[in-house]
Amino acid sequence: MFEARHSMEAPTTTSADDGTAGDGGGWFTPRRPPQRQEEGVPRQSGASRPGPEPAPAHERAGERIAAPAPATTATTEGPAPSTTTARSAPSAAATATAPAPAPSPAPLPQAEPTAKASPDAVLVQRTMAEVGPVADKVTSYFYALLFTRHPDLRGLFPAAMDTQRDRLLKALLTAAEHIDHTDVLVSYLKNLGRGHRKYGTRPEHYPAVGECLIGSLSRYASAVWDEETEAAWVRTYTTISQVMIDAAAEDELRAPAWWYAEVVSHDLRTPDIAVVTVRPDQPYPFLAGQYTSLETPWWPRIWRNYSFASAPRSDGLLSFHVKAVPAGWVSNALVHHARPGDILRLGPPAGSMTVDHTTDSGLLCLGGGTGIAPIKALVEDVAEHGRRRPVEVFYGARTDHDLYDIDTMLRLQQAHPWLAVRPVVDQRAQLPDAVREYGPWNEYDAYLSGPPGMIRSGVDTLRDVGIPEGRIRHDSVEDLVAPGG
Repeated sequence: MFEARHSMEAPTTTSADDGTAGDGGGWFTPRRPPQRQEEGVPRQSGASRPGPEPAPAHERAGERIAAPAPATTATTEGPAPSTTTARSAPSAAATATAPAPAPSPAPLPQAEPTAKASPDAVLVQRTMAEVGPVADKVTSYFYALLFTRHPDLRGLFPAAMDTQRDRLLKALLTAAEHIDHTDVLVSYLKNLGRGHRKYGTRPEHYPAVGECLIGSLSRYASAVWDEETEAAWVRTYTTISQVMIDAAAEDELRAPAWWYAEVVSHDLRTPDIAVVTVRPDQPYPFLAGQYTSLETPWWPRIWRNYSFASAPRSDGLLSFHVKAVPAGWVSNALVHHARPGDILRLGPPAGSMTVDHTTDSGLLCLGGGTGIAPIKALVEDVAEHGRRRPVEVFYGARTDHDLYDIDTMLRLQQAHPWLAVRPVVDQRAQLPDAVREYGPWNEYDAYLSGPPGMIRSGVDTLRDVGIPEGRIRHDSVEDLVAPGG
């Protein structure tokens, strides 16, 4: 398992959890976070920054404590965008480590298998095999314990929790898969810890979550649960949570937990797609190809992830392409209710679907639906760097009507001779197959953004035409479409 430099002594007694209240016995108590900088760096606490309080409301959909937060594209709502590899694994179990909805860092890439699993990894995986068939019960019991024992944490969550049912198990499975891969897991956890700041997560919340996680696992994995297994989970959770706590403390010295942003433009391109442009209340640094999480005043504590639809602009404005999805709370609010003057909240930027400007490799970009938004940002980024490198964009849609941003893309093509834009209209959404007619692509870096099915088939197609897996970048597909988005 990765170095447990943050870990503490695990208890030697097994949990006697039977659903009764308990104080956790001091388990998972993290060490103190790094000392805050006293001078020279202003403390930018979200609670102290000016701005309207969100209107009281209820419900949420897709975000969760135990949810992996993969990167979403602007194509849809759901947890998070961008991986740097072709694989789109769900987020790490560490998501189960914080009592707030998970943020959206880049999902974990495929880890190379180790020669032999560590003892803790074996025990964690054995537990997961045992609870797999009763995942729903494990998740329900976990939240029941958390909110019964620690009712003060309930306010960190949206009122409606029904869409979080399976996310804890997904998170734990990912942790089990990556437990022995420090380079893969730690980077992810740092992003996760930084992203949790916007939910009000504090170091003192982590012990409560760890206690209830152990309580739920010990109940439903009783056939394999023993002192050794419990100690393995305690060590794993303690290490994971401490990485997140340290990353959040370091980030607090540099950036606010969130940004307020005023809607300055709302362009309804189709009956269900809008381009929403906002002005943050202070500078917002990001890279083309990244994404952010966004909260509206109509649905407090419900965050959705959207890709930036342009490279960083001199005027500081940010644009997002939003498609209203059926029963989508945030997307419908942004498309049908948001107007200039409305105040939104933005989380920190995340994602690694960005351009490597140290090479001259061509870019092969596949954008389906509103997935064209981050692709457009990547094209602008290449143009701003002034290096002539070929960029091939395949813009897919089911109908001509759905090519809502084709005029913008064609104007970019006219301005830049190195850019080729190829619209692909197909009722069967066979965008990846169109790539086979062109090429060769083996010297290109590939970028995919769009619906989950397009990304999955696109990755297979790009491998088939000779693009190495390590040069295929895309948003995570596991949670792109979240119920109630």
